[in-house]
Amino acid sequence: MRKSIIPILLFTLLSFSFGFAQQIQMPQASPSAKISQKVGLTDVTVDYSRPSTKGRKIFGELVPFGQVWRTGANSATTVEFSTEVNIQGNSIPKGKYALYSIPGKNKWTVVLSKNTQLWGAIGYSPEDDILRFDVTPNKLSRKYETFEISFNNMTDNGADLSMKWENTRVDFRITTEVDPIVMAQIKENVIDTKTKDPSLLYAASSYYFTNNKDLDQAYEWISESVSSDPKYWTMHLKAKIEAKLGKKEAAKTSAKESMKMAEEAKNPDYVGLNERLIKSLD
Repeated sequence: MRKSIIPILLFTLLSFSFGFAQQIQMPQASPSAKISQKVGLTDVTVDYSRPSTKGRKIFGELVPFGQVWRTGANSATTVEFSTEVNIQGNSIPKGKYALYSIPGKNKWTVVLSKNTQLWGAIGYSPEDDILRFDVTPNKLSRKYETFEISFNNMTDNGADLSMKWENTRVDFRITTEVDPIVMAQIKENVIDTKTKDPSLLYAASSYYFTNNKDLDQAYEWISESVSSDPKYWTMHLKAKIEAKLGKKEAAKTSAKESMKMAEEAKNPDYVGLNERLIKSLD
């Protein structure tokens, strides 16, 4: 009987010990991070770990030149696209990819791999590459103690993915399809339906104006929107389109009306926008 009890007691004690150990939480040497950015109409998400220099020389020593690097620490960094994107003139299907790099003194090679399950670069194979391209590293005047990935130089359809550590920065451009998608939506929801919805008419007009498309059509839509449901922001767009069409007096009238509505709504931003527009027309 005693012999049968002893194993049970040992199992219980070990289970208790393991359970206690699992409750110990400590700071990560290279904390995990996740950043998401809307680029055009596409969600771009990066999962990575952030090592710090801690007094060490990084590129050329801790991270050797000419060798595949996980672009961070721990598991390989991953980047995920919710739609097809374009990188360096190459179409990349929607999906999740490992982001590797091969640092060099004057040239870096950036690699997208379909194998996202590796720990670091252990087991990396070029056969899994879907894209590799070269970029020129930039020397920074300030030092980045901790590795950082960010998105910069945003436009309506693109952004730079930027990697910074120590005194080095590497960037590459991500662009997305926007215009064909938006134009298809405008055709489906505005043109084909001959909608009277003021918000849809405003959105379509705004896109045409911002992207230098058919201004006469944009003016027709915004005029109809303002006629059925005047708002200070829709009236301001009407004024801008009138100004671009050379209808200066009409633009001044619309801008003054927009400014009056903005004052009543206590929106100083639009008051200022209209003041500047009116001044530019004098």
